[in-house]
Amino acid sequence: MSEVKYKRVILKLSGEALAGEKGFGINPPVIKTVAEELKDVYDMGVQIAIVVGGGNMWRGEAGAQMGMERAQADYIGMLATIMNALALQDNLESIGVPTRVQTSIEMRQIAEPYIRRKAMRHLEKRRIVIFAGGTGSPYFSTDTTAALRAAEINADAILMAKNGVDGVYSADPNKDANAVKFDELTHLDIINKGLQVMDTTASSLSMDNDIPVVVFNLNQPGNIRKVVAGEHIGTTVRGK
Repeated sequence: MSEVKYKRVILKLSGEALAGEKGFGINPPVIKTVAEELKDVYDMGVQIAIVVGGGNMWRGEAGAQMGMERAQADYIGMLATIMNALALQDNLESIGVPTRVQTSIEMRQIAEPYIRRKAMRHLEKRRIVIFAGGTGSPYFSTDTTAALRAAEINADAILMAKNGVDGVYSADPNKDANAVKFDELTHLDIINKGLQVMDTTASSLSMDNDIPVVVFNLNQPGNIRKVVAGEHIGTTVRGK
Protein backbone atom coordinates (compact mmCIF):
# COMPACT_ATOMS: atom_id res chain seq x y z
CA MET A 1 0.00 0.00 0.00
CA SER A 2 3.03 2.31 0.16
CA GLU A 3 2.59 3.08 -3.55
CA VAL A 4 -1.02 4.16 -3.06
CA LYS A 5 -2.16 7.75 -2.51
CA TYR A 6 -5.89 7.09 -2.32
CA LYS A 7 -6.67 3.97 -0.27
CA ARG A 8 -10.46 4.10 -0.57
CA VAL A 9 -12.02 5.57 -3.69
CA ILE A 10 -15.32 6.09 -5.43
CA LEU A 11 -14.98 5.52 -9.17
CA LYS A 12 -17.69 7.33 -11.13
CA LEU A 13 -18.28 5.54 -14.41
CA SER A 14 -20.60 7.05 -16.97
CA GLY A 15 -22.91 4.72 -18.84
CA GLU A 16 -21.42 5.98 -22.09
CA ALA A 17 -18.01 4.69 -20.97
CA LEU A 18 -19.43 1.16 -21.10
CA ALA A 19 -20.86 1.70 -24.58
CA GLY A 20 -17.54 2.64 -26.17
CA GLU A 21 -17.66 3.73 -29.80
CA LYS A 22 -21.10 2.14 -30.21
CA GLY A 23 -22.55 4.96 -28.12
CA PHE A 24 -25.46 2.85 -26.92
CA GLY A 25 -25.88 -0.29 -24.85
CA ILE A 26 -23.06 -2.32 -23.34
CA ASN A 27 -19.99 -3.07 -25.45
CA PRO A 28 -18.56 -6.42 -24.19
CA PRO A 29 -14.88 -5.75 -25.07
CA VAL A 30 -15.07 -2.31 -23.41
CA ILE A 31 -16.62 -3.51 -20.16
CA LYS A 32 -14.10 -6.38 -20.06
CA THR A 33 -11.24 -3.89 -20.36
CA VAL A 34 -12.70 -1.75 -17.57
CA ALA A 35 -12.97 -4.83 -15.34
CA GLU A 36 -9.34 -5.77 -16.00
CA GLU A 37 -8.20 -2.23 -15.15
CA LEU A 38 -10.16 -2.40 -11.91
CA LYS A 39 -8.60 -5.75 -11.01
CA ASP A 40 -5.17 -4.21 -11.46
CA VAL A 41 -6.06 -1.46 -8.96
CA TYR A 42 -7.80 -3.94 -6.65
CA ASP A 43 -4.59 -6.00 -6.53
CA MET A 44 -2.77 -2.89 -5.23
CA GLY A 45 -4.88 -3.15 -2.06
CA VAL A 46 -7.16 -0.21 -2.87
CA GLN A 47 -10.72 -0.33 -1.56
CA ILE A 48 -12.96 0.42 -4.54
CA ALA A 49 -16.59 1.49 -4.70
CA ILE A 50 -18.20 2.30 -8.03
CA VAL A 51 -21.12 4.50 -9.00
CA VAL A 52 -22.27 3.73 -12.52
CA GLY A 53 -24.48 5.88 -14.71
CA GLY A 54 -27.14 4.76 -17.17
CA GLY A 55 -26.77 7.18 -20.08
CA ASN A 56 -25.93 4.36 -22.48
CA MET A 57 -29.46 3.04 -21.97
CA TRP A 58 -31.65 5.98 -21.03
CA ARG A 59 -31.49 9.61 -19.90
CA GLY A 60 -34.23 10.99 -17.68
CA GLU A 61 -33.85 14.51 -19.09
CA ALA A 62 -34.34 13.21 -22.64
CA GLY A 63 -37.47 11.35 -21.56
CA ALA A 64 -38.84 14.48 -19.92
CA GLN A 65 -38.18 16.48 -23.10
CA MET A 66 -40.30 13.93 -25.00
CA GLY A 67 -43.23 14.72 -22.72
CA MET A 68 -42.77 12.06 -20.05
CA GLU A 69 -43.20 13.05 -16.42
CA ARG A 70 -39.69 13.87 -15.16
CA ALA A 71 -39.87 11.69 -12.05
CA GLN A 72 -41.02 8.69 -14.11
CA ALA A 73 -38.26 9.29 -16.67
CA ASP A 74 -35.66 9.44 -13.90
CA TYR A 75 -36.84 6.15 -12.40
CA ILE A 76 -36.31 4.48 -15.77
CA GLY A 77 -32.78 5.88 -15.76
CA MET A 78 -32.17 4.38 -12.32
CA LEU A 79 -33.13 0.96 -13.69
CA ALA A 80 -30.60 1.46 -16.48
CA THR A 81 -27.84 1.99 -13.90
CA ILE A 82 -28.77 -1.31 -12.27
CA MET A 83 -28.42 -3.17 -15.58
CA ASN A 84 -24.97 -1.65 -16.05
CA ALA A 85 -23.99 -2.55 -12.48
CA LEU A 86 -24.98 -6.20 -12.94
CA ALA A 87 -23.01 -6.42 -16.19
CA LEU A 88 -19.96 -4.91 -14.53
CA GLN A 89 -20.30 -7.26 -11.56
CA ASP A 90 -20.39 -10.28 -13.86
CA ASN A 91 -17.23 -9.16 -15.67
CA LEU A 92 -15.37 -8.51 -12.42
CA GLU A 93 -16.30 -11.82 -10.87
CA SER A 94 -15.36 -13.70 -14.05
CA ILE A 95 -11.75 -12.58 -13.43
CA GLY A 96 -11.78 -13.40 -9.73
CA VAL A 97 -12.72 -10.09 -8.12
CA PRO A 98 -15.36 -10.45 -5.36
CA THR A 99 -18.10 -7.90 -5.92
CA ARG A 100 -21.37 -6.76 -4.38
CA VAL A 101 -24.06 -4.65 -6.01
CA GLN A 102 -26.12 -2.44 -3.71
CA THR A 103 -29.19 -0.65 -5.03
CA SER A 104 -31.00 2.35 -3.62
CA ILE A 105 -34.21 0.84 -5.05
CA GLU A 106 -34.83 -2.57 -3.52
CA MET A 107 -34.41 -5.56 -5.85
CA ARG A 108 -33.62 -8.30 -3.38
CA GLN A 109 -33.59 -11.08 -5.95
CA ILE A 110 -30.61 -9.58 -7.80
CA ALA A 111 -28.81 -7.18 -5.43
CA GLU A 112 -28.53 -5.99 -1.85
CA PRO A 113 -30.36 -2.87 -0.69
CA TYR A 114 -28.00 0.02 0.03
CA ILE A 115 -26.90 -0.08 3.68
CA ARG A 116 -24.00 2.20 4.51
CA ARG A 117 -22.41 0.12 7.27
CA LYS A 118 -22.73 -3.05 5.20
CA ALA A 119 -21.09 -1.35 2.23
CA MET A 120 -18.15 -0.30 4.40
CA ARG A 121 -17.83 -3.83 5.76
CA HIS A 122 -17.69 -5.20 2.21
CA LEU A 123 -14.87 -2.78 1.41
CA GLU A 124 -12.98 -3.84 4.53
CA LYS A 125 -13.40 -7.48 3.46
CA ARG A 126 -11.78 -6.68 0.10
CA ARG A 127 -14.90 -6.64 -2.05
CA ILE A 128 -15.64 -4.09 -4.74
CA VAL A 129 -19.01 -2.46 -4.10
CA ILE A 130 -21.10 -1.14 -7.00
CA PHE A 131 -23.73 1.42 -6.03
CA ALA A 132 -26.66 1.29 -8.46
CA GLY A 133 -30.01 3.01 -8.73
CA GLY A 134 -28.66 6.52 -8.18
CA THR A 135 -29.79 8.13 -4.93
CA GLY A 136 -33.17 6.39 -5.21
CA SER A 137 -34.87 9.72 -5.80
CA PRO A 138 -35.66 11.56 -9.05
CA TYR A 139 -34.03 14.87 -9.98
CA PHE A 140 -30.61 13.78 -8.69
CA SER A 141 -27.80 12.73 -11.03
CA THR A 142 -25.38 9.85 -10.58
CA ASP A 143 -22.67 12.52 -10.10
CA THR A 144 -24.55 13.58 -6.97
CA THR A 145 -24.80 9.90 -6.00
CA ALA A 146 -21.00 9.61 -6.27
CA ALA A 147 -20.46 12.66 -4.06
CA LEU A 148 -23.03 11.46 -1.52
CA ARG A 149 -21.68 7.91 -1.30
CA ALA A 150 -18.10 9.21 -1.11
CA ALA A 151 -19.03 11.25 1.95
CA GLU A 152 -20.93 8.36 3.51
CA ILE A 153 -18.12 5.80 3.18
CA ASN A 154 -15.32 8.27 3.95
CA ALA A 155 -13.68 7.90 0.55
CA ASP A 156 -10.30 9.55 0.01
CA ALA A 157 -11.26 10.74 -3.49
CA ILE A 158 -13.80 10.60 -6.28
CA LEU A 159 -12.33 9.41 -9.57
CA MET A 160 -14.36 10.83 -12.46
CA ALA A 161 -13.56 8.54 -15.39
CA LYS A 162 -14.46 10.34 -18.60
CA ASN A 163 -15.03 8.80 -22.00
CA GLY A 164 -12.24 10.15 -24.21
CA VAL A 165 -11.68 13.42 -22.30
CA ASP A 166 -8.39 13.78 -20.40
CA GLY A 167 -9.40 16.46 -17.88
CA VAL A 168 -11.36 19.67 -17.39
CA TYR A 169 -11.20 22.32 -20.14
CA SER A 170 -12.36 25.92 -20.37
CA ALA A 171 -14.61 24.82 -23.27
CA ASP A 172 -15.39 21.64 -25.18
CA PRO A 173 -12.02 20.67 -26.73
CA ASN A 174 -13.83 18.82 -29.52
CA LYS A 175 -15.55 22.05 -30.59
CA ASP A 176 -13.14 24.81 -29.56
CA ALA A 177 -9.50 24.61 -30.67
CA ASN A 178 -8.62 27.32 -28.12
CA ALA A 179 -9.94 25.38 -25.15
CA VAL A 180 -7.46 25.36 -22.26
CA LYS A 181 -6.94 22.37 -19.99
CA PHE A 182 -6.79 22.96 -16.24
CA ASP A 183 -4.37 20.92 -14.12
CA GLU A 184 -5.91 22.02 -10.82
CA LEU A 185 -9.15 23.73 -9.80
CA THR A 186 -11.17 24.33 -6.67
CA HIS A 187 -14.75 23.18 -6.24
CA LEU A 188 -15.83 26.83 -6.25
CA ASP A 189 -14.08 27.28 -9.62
CA ILE A 190 -16.21 24.48 -11.03
CA ILE A 191 -19.40 26.09 -9.72
CA ASN A 192 -18.55 29.71 -10.56
CA LYS A 193 -17.18 29.00 -14.03
CA GLY A 194 -20.01 26.59 -14.87
CA LEU A 195 -17.52 23.96 -16.01
CA GLN A 196 -19.04 20.68 -17.17
CA VAL A 197 -17.46 18.32 -14.64
CA MET A 198 -20.35 17.44 -12.36
CA ASP A 199 -23.58 19.18 -11.48
CA THR A 200 -23.59 21.91 -8.84
CA THR A 201 -25.21 19.68 -6.20
CA ALA A 202 -22.39 17.16 -6.56
CA SER A 203 -19.74 19.91 -6.54
CA SER A 204 -21.23 21.46 -3.40
CA LEU A 205 -21.35 18.11 -1.62
CA SER A 206 -17.73 17.38 -2.54
CA MET A 207 -16.65 20.84 -1.38
CA ASP A 208 -18.57 20.70 1.90
CA ASN A 209 -17.03 17.31 2.74
CA ASP A 210 -13.54 18.22 1.48
CA ILE A 211 -13.38 15.34 -1.00
CA PRO A 212 -10.96 15.77 -3.92
CA VAL A 213 -12.18 14.89 -7.41
CA VAL A 214 -9.79 13.66 -10.11
CA VAL A 215 -11.07 13.93 -13.68
CA PHE A 216 -9.23 11.75 -16.20
CA ASN A 217 -9.54 9.77 -19.42
CA LEU A 218 -10.81 6.23 -18.87
CA ASN A 219 -9.81 5.17 -22.39
CA GLN A 220 -6.09 5.50 -21.72
CA PRO A 221 -4.86 2.11 -20.38
CA GLY A 222 -3.51 2.22 -16.84
CA ASN A 223 -4.99 5.60 -15.94
CA ILE A 224 -7.00 4.39 -12.94
CA ARG A 225 -3.84 2.87 -11.47
CA LYS A 226 -1.90 6.07 -12.12
CA VAL A 227 -4.49 8.19 -10.31
CA VAL A 228 -4.63 6.05 -7.17
CA ALA A 229 -0.82 5.93 -7.09
CA GLY A 230 -0.77 9.73 -7.00
CA GLU A 231 0.58 10.34 -10.49
CA HIS A 232 -0.62 13.72 -11.71
CA ILE A 233 -2.83 13.15 -14.73
CA GLY A 234 -6.06 14.81 -15.80
CA THR A 235 -7.45 17.56 -13.55
CA THR A 236 -7.58 17.54 -9.76
CA VAL A 237 -10.38 19.50 -8.06
CA ARG A 238 -9.94 20.19 -4.36
CA GLY A 239 -10.54 22.82 -1.68
CA LYS A 240 -12.67 25.96 -1.84
